[in-house]
Amino acid sequence: MAKLAEEMNPEGSRYQLLLSCPSGLSPSQVSVDFSKSHDRIPRQDPGLEDSISQVWEQRSQGNSSLFNGQKFRYGGYCLDDDDGSTNEVPHVCLRLGLTDYRTFVGTNLSSLWEKFLVTSEDDSVRCRHTSSPLGNGAVIETSDKKIIVLRRSNNVGEFPGHYVFPGGHPEPTAVGIDYHQLENNVQTGEVLNKKVTQEMFDSIICEVVEETGIPASSLSSPLFIGISRRELNVRPAMFFYLKCSHHSDDIQRLYSSAEDGFESTQLHTVSLMCFK
Repeated sequence: MAKLAEEMNPEGSRYQLLLSCPSGLSPSQVSVDFSKSHDRIPRQDPGLEDSISQVWEQRSQGNSSLFNGQKFRYGGYCLDDDDGSTNEVPHVCLRLGLTDYRTFVGTNLSSLWEKFLVTSEDDSVRCRHTSSPLGNGAVIETSDKKIIVLRRSNNVGEFPGHYVFPGGHPEPTAVGIDYHQLENNVQTGEVLNKKVTQEMFDSIICEVVEETGIPASSLSSPLFIGISRRELNVRPAMFFYLKCSHHSDDIQRLYSSAEDGFESTQLHTVSLMCFK
């Protein structure tokens, strides 16, 4: 267990906590502002911009499992604290745009990623030239109070072989988004924002089911607990807390039939004490 804990904390695993909601927020306490204004802003450096396609070509040639696809881009958040308290967050609005996996590989995952950053204390300004697709992760607690972690496959595009929480990305195509075309109309924009908000919660259930084999019926409704950004390559992710009705001894059996089990090589259930 000590060896596992050590391997779970490599140099690339340091994060900046952008938002913490330790009590957890339900879907009614989270909303989305989906807009082109939250898309990536190209850097005024033609050579650096050209490197995006060059990096993608190099990476995709070396890994046939990589494919491009639309992703939601994280552009920041705002708080709506009705009672003025600084001790709780009753409502969070996520600012989301569109990006794609190709641009992610060519900016955040590029060896030149720091050149895409801007010097600013404002996180959204600092990272405005990066793809910053919004990932998601699930902190899943089993009935015997253990947390599930996965060891990533060596064939994945990001941090192969590392230990992670189950997760992936909310998908624009899941709510019918291919490009910015609907949010210009106020009414359709509001409907779209609600659909995107629901996708934030629905997608984490899908990721957990597909990556661990745990049936959705065994999982509690997810609670949004915060947003982090990795210090290395400034990759953002939102996190959710879920309870699982299965004992940790059952999880390995379920994992053996996981639909997306190829994305990881091992599943471990770890005592909560390892995270304190």
